[in-house]
Amino acid sequence: MDNREEVREFLTSRRANITPEQAGLPAGSRRRVPGLRRSEVAALADMSVEYYAKLERGNLAGVSPAVLEAVARALQRDDAERAHLLHLGQAADGSDVLTRPRRRRSKGQWKPHRSLQWTLDAITAGPAFVRNGRMDLLAANQLARAFYRDVYAGPANQSNLARFNFLDPASRRFYPDWGLFADMAVAILRTEAGRNPYDKELHDLVGELSTRSEEFRTRWGAHNVRHHGTGTKRFHHSVVGELTLAFEGLDMAAEPGLTLTIYTAEPGSPSEEGLRLLASWAATHEAPAPWRQPTTS
Repeated sequence: MDNREEVREFLTSRRANITPEQAGLPAGSRRRVPGLRRSEVAALADMSVEYYAKLERGNLAGVSPAVLEAVARALQRDDAERAHLLHLGQAADGSDVLTRPRRRRSKGQWKPHRSLQWTLDAITAGPAFVRNGRMDLLAANQLARAFYRDVYAGPANQSNLARFNFLDPASRRFYPDWGLFADMAVAILRTEAGRNPYDKELHDLVGELSTRSEEFRTRWGAHNVRHHGTGTKRFHHSVVGELTLAFEGLDMAAEPGLTLTIYTAEPGSPSEEGLRLLASWAATHEAPAPWRQPTTS
């Protein structure tokens, strides 16, 4: 796949985001570009300007990981962005076929193993669910289905957190920090695009969101990526109100490319009581799990 445009936009946007002062260079008084010059990045990465210019034009085929690491260090990129640049390099020369997640079936074709659903159902104190890099909800316990009831209730959402975030007005209530969630959603999708540029469903999703949401389109153009493994988030649930929950995202060794996420509340907190109330509500308002319903393609 020709990913030169993706590479070019990523590198130029990262170069524009770092100031000379941050890089330990004099600012000067006559700078015509935001951030660093190409020559400055080349010097910091210990390579010729001509060679770096080739990289920034998107030509990563055959470039060694060590060179890409040097560029990432020169641009002061974090772990997620370094990994993203390496994935772009692998995709450029085809070596990503060795590291690409082996399962790329569509959401409608993928079914959780019985043991996975048993594991999810055994988690009763917090929402637990499995998603892919496109942010499709693939499997969940009862509490997660109740937690994400607005996502499942909107047919246009297609059980997808990114569609819900940008296309469903209910997300503005559910996410008090809507902008933060929007940033995270786009960064997750951008990370997945670098890791698996051959995913047609991902391309279709990005195209749909770009067409229908200016807020998505603006964020997508920023080329931000991130690892999304742990943290704390605020929610406003339509049944139990305000919830502040910690989360842990775990990569699934048996299902490469999928992530198991578990939300929990601080013991003794109002949010823990809120999850208990939601569990009680879910026990009497259980709807069929969406992955057990007929799907259309």
